[in-house]
Amino acid sequence: MAWIYLFVAGLFEIVWAYSMKLSDGFSRPTYSAITIIAMILSFALLALAMKSLPLGTAYTVWTGIGAVGAFILGIVWLGETVSVARVTAAVLIVSGLVLMKVSSPG
Repeated sequence: MAWIYLFVAGLFEIVWAYSMKLSDGFSRPTYSAITIIAMILSFALLALAMKSLPLGTAYTVWTGIGAVGAFILGIVWLGETVSVARVTAAVLIVSGLVLMKVSSPG
């Protein structure tokens, strides 16, 4: 169950990163509220996952899901630049996440 909590926490991290971008420096109340709610949910689920997963594993996977998810979202919805270096970096992050998962108990 901890891995499910962690995965969903990572999804909420993507949501809050995206809504923070759309909040325009917290000047748009709706997106600001979405950011804060998604942050709270993300942290709460991360905390639940950390009850049984090692700190380093949980935190690394959580930030990795958020980083790669935000990267993909930025390309797909915000028209951010795609380059070989950026895609390679994302692939390396995902590779690290997979290695963390297979090498961790739980």
